[in-house]
Amino acid sequence: MTPLTPLDHVHAAMQAAPDDDALRLRFFERLADAELFLLLEREARDETVDPQIFETEDGKFLLAFDLEERLAGFAEGTMPYLALSGRTLIGMIAGQGVGLGLNLGTAPSETLLPPEAVDWLAETLAHAPEETEDRPRELAPPSGLPETLLTALDGKLALMSGRARLAYLCAVTYESGRRGHLLAFVDTTQGAETALARAVNEALAFSGLEAGALDVAFFAASDAIAARLARTGLRFDLPQPDPHDTASRPAPGSDPATPPILR
Repeated sequence: MTPLTPLDHVHAAMQAAPDDDALRLRFFERLADAELFLLLEREARDETVDPQIFETEDGKFLLAFDLEERLAGFAEGTMPYLALSGRTLIGMIAGQGVGLGLNLGTAPSETLLPPEAVDWLAETLAHAPEETEDRPRELAPPSGLPETLLTALDGKLALMSGRARLAYLCAVTYESGRRGHLLAFVDTTQGAETALARAVNEALAFSGLEAGALDVAFFAASDAIAARLARTGLRFDLPQPDPHDTASRPAPGSDPATPPILR
């Protein structure tokens, strides 16, 4: 029997409190972040994949599992599959009238997501942060932020290994007079800004705050503002990759910018 996965835990919490919107959002967030294994008809060739489609009285579904062992258990043997992130898979199948069967017959988190749930999740994940220009004038410790948002941020940043060294969360007043909260990343890896901004945007979306906003900025440790951030901000340390792990690489299909093509 395989051990319980993070997806199993959030699914169990959601099932135990079906009226709790925050727990349901946490399940969808974990699904988007998870590495999934999509069952295929045949081995993928070039950038084209041919997923197995299962027709039921409730509609058509693709099948994915959050462990290779679970896919093998369902298929009762070796079957071709594609490993990719949940957000990439959801983006690929949205709008096509197909649902997603997750961990069917193999785990307590087995779930059928109908096409409308797939489309809703894809739309939520597609919301991009807006770019603005303003200069911080005053910084202060963060205040009044719900615990759900802090937990969501902590979880998201834990997945951003090597994208930045750390981040500080502060209350901020800008030169324009606008006030809010700022998550400032320090020593960001070149090209990682978009991924980090999207991660923060998703944390906000899945925290259940209908009118929440959180600004994101990027600084070097040598910038004068970095010392002010360290004095006033709530610090988040991002995990760093092992420099000796030369085999580390992204999972196939994990980059939403270059998803495989479904046949």
